[in-house]
Amino acid sequence: MSNEIYEVPQTNRNHPPVRVLYVTRSKYDKDWHSTNHTHHFTELLFITKGNGTFIFANKEVSVKEYDLIIINPNVEHTEKSTAKDPLEYIAIGIEGLSFSSPDHPNSLVSFYNFKQEHGSYLFFLDLILKEVQNQKENYELIIQNIFEILLLTMMRKKTFTIEKTSTQKINKDIAFIKNYIKQHFREDINLDILAEASHMNKYYLAHSFKKSVGISPIEYLIQTRIRESKILLETTNYPISNISTNTGFSSQSFFSQSFKRVTMQSPSQYRKSKTKKNQRVEKKA
Repeated sequence: MSNEIYEVPQTNRNHPPVRVLYVTRSKYDKDWHSTNHTHHFTELLFITKGNGTFIFANKEVSVKEYDLIIINPNVEHTEKSTAKDPLEYIAIGIEGLSFSSPDHPNSLVSFYNFKQEHGSYLFFLDLILKEVQNQKENYELIIQNIFEILLLTMMRKKTFTIEKTSTQKINKDIAFIKNYIKQHFREDINLDILAEASHMNKYYLAHSFKKSVGISPIEYLIQTRIRESKILLETTNYPISNISTNTGFSSQSFFSQSFKRVTMQSPSQYRKSKTKKNQRVEKKA
């Protein structure tokens, strides 16, 4: 019997100053295409299948299986897939770091191919996806730790350098979205439309908006429509079906359901209560 003992040296190195914001798996098909967008954090795209092009700053770069694309903050970009061999990729949004290539230190976007190492990288990425899908206890911490391992493994190749980035305030973006909703709440709005209008990644948009406002963008839209409908119920004799349509709800039933959830009253009950209150005020006057 023999034992081999390997001592592990102790280190005082700090963890990389990075925070994982989201992870998603995307696949091109006839019903989904990426649009030009930007975000205030770094995004990593690891292509697992297919061929296509990556478009940024009036440049169009061919990309293929096992390419890693690193997009630094505030870079407007999009992806375009070939029809015969559609793109599939895993995207991770991270906050706190930006990347640069030694050969192109001022590059906004960096491209690498990890065909030889793709097995180990996909292993870590699949672990991260499983954790975010299952969302068991402490999954956020596990995702963070797995990503740090992945990042340190990638850095062994010494093909890029990393720099700390300060957390960008997104107050202007949130204000833009709120104002856009106030101006267009009567129209058909969803998260994709908000993302396109604000040139933000929709996952980061939803995360940042809820963190800043306390509710999701769609809930903010519903509450905006409810506020307008309350005014119409109080000040007009419009039929409830017309008010539902005029305030942007897709159907009267959804309007009634949403209204009751927010106000604890149906639209007709709300109108009656306000009418009685106004009548009492008029009698006293």
